[in-house]
Amino acid sequence: MVTNKKIRYTYFTKYYVLISLGFILAGILLLQYIVIREKKLDGRIYPNVFIDNTDNGSKTKEEIIAKFHRKNDVLKTVNITMLYKTEPIATFSGERLNIHSDGEEIVERAYLIGRTSHASSRIYQKLATIFNFARYNFYSKIKYDENTLQEFIDTVGDHYNKPAKNALFTFEEGRVSSFRQDEKGLKVNTEKFQKDFESAMATFEKQPENKTITLTDILIEPEITLKDSNQFGIEEKIGEGISDYSHSIPERVHNLTLAASKFHGILIPKGKTFSFNDTVGDISSLTGYKPAYIIKGGKTVLGDGGGVCQVSTTLFRAALNAGLPIVERTAHAYRVIYYENDAKPGLDATVFAPSVDLKFKNNTDAAILIMMDINSDNNMLKMQFFGKNDGRNIELSDITVYDEQPPPPSLYEDDPTLPRGITKQVDFAAWGAKSKYSYKVTKESEILYEKTFYSVYRPWAAAYLVGTAE
Repeated sequence: MVTNKKIRYTYFTKYYVLISLGFILAGILLLQYIVIREKKLDGRIYPNVFIDNTDNGSKTKEEIIAKFHRKNDVLKTVNITMLYKTEPIATFSGERLNIHSDGEEIVERAYLIGRTSHASSRIYQKLATIFNFARYNFYSKIKYDENTLQEFIDTVGDHYNKPAKNALFTFEEGRVSSFRQDEKGLKVNTEKFQKDFESAMATFEKQPENKTITLTDILIEPEITLKDSNQFGIEEKIGEGISDYSHSIPERVHNLTLAASKFHGILIPKGKTFSFNDTVGDISSLTGYKPAYIIKGGKTVLGDGGGVCQVSTTLFRAALNAGLPIVERTAHAYRVIYYENDAKPGLDATVFAPSVDLKFKNNTDAAILIMMDINSDNNMLKMQFFGKNDGRNIELSDITVYDEQPPPPSLYEDDPTLPRGITKQVDFAAWGAKSKYSYKVTKESEILYEKTFYSVYRPWAAAYLVGTAE
């Protein structure tokens, strides 16, 4: 007799056998599917493997690498122009910088998905990609020759970097013997440049095109400023005068250079009046001056110290530029070519000790240091005033030239020391004129000093010596 227990056992046995057979069949089918997919993916990227957000499943390495090669061909043709501020200083082609995508390397890494040497990882990656339950992302990057770029950065730094200079101020025996104004330095901002360069490279991922990158600089402050270096309150340049002494004879250049050196390093104390004659001292052959043309007794004659007025003229211009009160100033008797090389008539100042002097007052809040500079290449004399800027405002009107008169007829004088038939010019014609301009110095709406300068220049005749000696 067949019991119920045996019937139930037989039923469940058949049920489990059928389920097992189902699993086995499903496994066989799954394995067969995987084998078929594996064969199709032989030499190809597995599905769900993305490069730069593009699914490259079932593609060969060669297909994808060829795409990156085409991109690299375009990258070779781009140009990157480097500017320093607004000045173009270099242009690099993509080929020179070896700008390229590392896509080929990325493709090799992507190809290893499902092919790793680690068995469990390999099986998981195969199943995850084939059955869409995992996604693998890879991203290419634009690269370049870092050594070439660094060489460029180093070269730019060597050319444009300027170290800061500390102030130098040594006061000995009544004058400043060593002086240097502090100077801010400059350093090319290489950090910003490299960031900007990397940003430009990043844009090549989507759109390779020509780029312009600007190099900027950083100010470097000196450790010791002029203010720190002295006890006279001198902090900065407060004014300067410049004059052009072109066409001067060598003796005149010698004299003006010698005279200018007398003022180099001179300090004008606060509240004191400066005198040119007192400072320059004796002007004669005994003190090193050579004969050059001067105005004396209504004539242009050779005399010791011709050219010294170039210095007084330059100092007068510096005093105006610094906003100082002019106590005494006299124009030349006639218009002198040297003082009109770079200015209209009226910005000259003659001196002739002891009667004719140039004087101005230091009414600033500190001492004033005078420093001179002569540039023999362009025949320029510069006088610089260093002190403390108190915020004064200088207004110098345009110079008005009027009442011009032609020079008188030339003068001829017999000279028994010259052979007959020889004529020598000893004086030069100049137009007469008058000039005027106003000079006003204010501080916080208060007028510190105000004056109108008038200059009267006589018309001047050319003069010749005529030889009479037999």
